[in-house]
Amino acid sequence: MVEIDPHISQRFDTELHEIRTMVLAMGGLVEEQIANAIQALQTGDSALASETISRDYEVNDYEVRIEEECIGILARRQPAAGDLRLVMTIIKTVADLERMGDKAAKIADMVLAMGHGLRSASPTFLRDIDGMAKYALDMLRRAMDALAQADAEAAIEVAKGDEILNQEYRSAMRRLITYMLEDPRILTQAIDVLFIAKAIERIGDHARNICEYVIYLAKGKNVRHLPIEQVAESLQKE
Repeated sequence: MVEIDPHISQRFDTELHEIRTMVLAMGGLVEEQIANAIQALQTGDSALASETISRDYEVNDYEVRIEEECIGILARRQPAAGDLRLVMTIIKTVADLERMGDKAAKIADMVLAMGHGLRSASPTFLRDIDGMAKYALDMLRRAMDALAQADAEAAIEVAKGDEILNQEYRSAMRRLITYMLEDPRILTQAIDVLFIAKAIERIGDHARNICEYVIYLAKGKNVRHLPIEQVAESLQKE
């Protein structure tokens, strides 16, 4: 884990603590939004879907507020080393969290668009979605925990799960295509579910991005676009 040295300015400490607290709160809200969108999908709850869409502004508001705080810190404090990495990590993290919030709103919007057709959809369709959503939510939760602790090792373990989620998506896609070929009448439903599965797969991608930022925060290494196995091996040699 990274060690953050005490600062001469107590106010600076407070500012850094406040933005860390805000980004973790934003992560909790995004997690709730995703869970609600999936619940609305599973139950056909249009009221919950509508609420999820209406609360997307809260996620956006968090992003704007946190970015403004970070820009203020950069301008006033001109942080260096670990503090600069922390601020940059938070700026990047909130951008990914905002996109996850957009995916939750998109899923909820599709629940409303599917309407009564959702209630008649085969449970087999939603089985794949349920498993993928649980895995993606677990990735997000653990990625935010790794961020809170600036724990590179934990971040690596979470990032490794992205490929598992990708495999689940590919399997779901193959099954949905098979269903469509066997019964063209369910074509529209299957395509809708396929788009939802893709949205969940993208949530996993954003969780992995956060893990990469955590590694940068803790180790000072930019590991974007590198295979996670290569990153793990490199850190083990340090």
